[in-house]
Amino acid sequence: MTSTRVTSVTSVASPREAHRPRGRRAARLAIGTLVAAATAVVALPAAPAQAAPAKVVYLTFDDGPSPRYTPQVLALLAQYGARATFFEIGQNVAAYPEVTRRVHDQGHSVQNHSWSHPDLRSLSKSSFDSQVSATDARIRERTGTTPSCLRPPYGAVNTAVRSGAARLGKTIQLWSVDPQDWARPGRAAIERRVLDRVTPGAVVLMHDGGGDRSQTVAALPAILRTLKSRGYTFALLPCR
Repeated sequence: MTSTRVTSVTSVASPREAHRPRGRRAARLAIGTLVAAATAVVALPAAPAQAAPAKVVYLTFDDGPSPRYTPQVLALLAQYGARATFFEIGQNVAAYPEVTRRVHDQGHSVQNHSWSHPDLRSLSKSSFDSQVSATDARIRERTGTTPSCLRPPYGAVNTAVRSGAARLGKTIQLWSVDPQDWARPGRAAIERRVLDRVTPGAVVLMHDGGGDRSQTVAALPAILRTLKSRGYTFALLPCR
């Protein structure tokens, strides 16, 4: 019978490895471990998602109230469920107080646009105060509230206007989108200029008084319809 020898196999280091100092081999192993750790894919917490800007647009109308055009604007705003801010001229409020009352009663904001539409930069302190305070009084009679926002005619602002507004407790509100509807460029031009320029938070300047505003009224349905289809909502400016 032939006997079978079982030989246990042991790993033997090569002569070069056998004579390598143990400290150097340990260092190589440590370096390899660090490299492996550095190249490993590490799952990090996801960064918080950035909230998309709210798709809000602020429609504003200047120079009213007008007995002819303001009611047409109000009817269109009601049709599309939109609210707007009306910067009204004091002498027009005095002439057409019931129109101002309708604006307020339909959920819109009535704010101050001076008494007679002067360039406020050119006025004395007393004249400035009279232009603003007299308008406040007329609006308060019709709405029960005192405007907290002032839109200077022509958007004309300087240090004196800013200090005068602050003295009377007013926040100046201008605009970011001006289709220049006051120049009557045509319905299509007004529509295009508004729709091309509106971004979330835009303040749109239009007019419901101070002249023939039939083009503004004609452009308003497409503006309201298109902005609504784009997901915009219509809010009041932050004025009391």
